[in-house]
Amino acid sequence: MANIKQNYFQRRSKPQGPRANERIRSLDVQVISSDGNNLGTLPLKKAIEIAKEEGLDLIEISPNANPPVCKIMDMGKYKYDLQKKANNAKKKQKTVSLKELKLRPGTEIHDYNFKLKNAKKFLTKGDKVKFTVRFKGREMQHIELGKNLMNRIIEDTKDIGKVETNPKFEGKQMIMIIQPI
Repeated sequence: MANIKQNYFQRRSKPQGPRANERIRSLDVQVISSDGNNLGTLPLKKAIEIAKEEGLDLIEISPNANPPVCKIMDMGKYKYDLQKKANNAKKKQKTVSLKELKLRPGTEIHDYNFKLKNAKKFLTKGDKVKFTVRFKGREMQHIELGKNLMNRIIEDTKDIGKVETNPKFEGKQMIMIIQPI
């Protein structure tokens, strides 16, 4: 009894990759030979026979076509090529991260220059920079100080970045995003 329950609850994994040989569902398939010639539309069993004679597999390349397009090739080599393409695409892709720099309306010039140096470093690496100016208590009455600070940041970074999101107020903070050129 325990053996039955164990089999009943076992997970069944779906086969990965394209369908090949007997897993192809269509009765007729468009066949491309191993050297790239189009053999035309053939019954599935005949196409599998041709592939077996060459010692290769019949792999479904385009399952949504009518009839599905299948190619005679080695399954291991095909999966290897797909993996290589995926790895090359992953290498070429550039991820852009968002770096945040927090300031206050009364930030002194030395601290401002230090934050600006970091922002320029992030922009040259290709990252976006989010500037946040926080207001506390009575600072809320002097919003123009935050606006002046944001305008100074825009002016100082205009050679390596452009404003993606203009300075806007959200709650007790002013936010602006600069992206690299």
